[in-house]
Amino acid sequence: MIEVILLERIERLGPMGQVVKVKPGFARNYLLPQKKALRATKANRELFEKQRAELEAKNTALRAQAETTAATMENLKLVVIRQASETGQLYGSVTARDVAEAAKEAKKPIERAMVQIDTPIKELGLFPVKIKLHPEVSVKITINVARSPEEAIIQAEKGVALIKAAAKQAEADAEKASIEAIGTEKKDEAPAAEGEAAPKKTRKPRAKKAAKEDGEKA
Repeated sequence: MIEVILLERIERLGPMGQVVKVKPGFARNYLLPQKKALRATKANRELFEKQRAELEAKNTALRAQAETTAATMENLKLVVIRQASETGQLYGSVTARDVAEAAKEAKKPIERAMVQIDTPIKELGLFPVKIKLHPEVSVKITINVARSPEEAIIQAEKGVALIKAAAKQAEADAEKASIEAIGTEKKDEAPAAEGEAAPKKTRKPRAKKAAKEDGEKA
């Protein structure tokens, strides 16, 4: 583990200026090259303290800008058109790049690095996706994954994947038909009303009795 000074707030690590211990690979491959941290040497500690006020002022300005942008993305829905099977499973999955491209078409300032897809999107439907506009500002948008623009419009109106909506409707229709069938059976089997004679059952003559009568006649 090595010690670094955070130059911005890092989720699950700490706020700007905090000295934390991280794995060497994480520092070398992400924090240091992305300029999100400095090695916690004596010289870097002194340098950070000299620049702290400037860094904090810059962070405040960027955070305010991100908050303004986030306000423009309230209830934002981006459409991603993908091919899928009859059951709604995608041939692949929706990636951060797909979301960024959809945002570009919608003229929204969302870059690939800002997109955080917690659960892989591998089917048609509506999915919440987190967009990190700033280390301290994020917003959730909805990704509408459909096979065509027309299908996307229907899904947005129904609030659920078109295939799932159709399946749900078919299930409801089947349940309704089953209830109606049970009601009809009970009506047919209902007992006669009070004061009414129950219908007499007609019995067929037994085969032996019929044969005996035929013999007597002969």
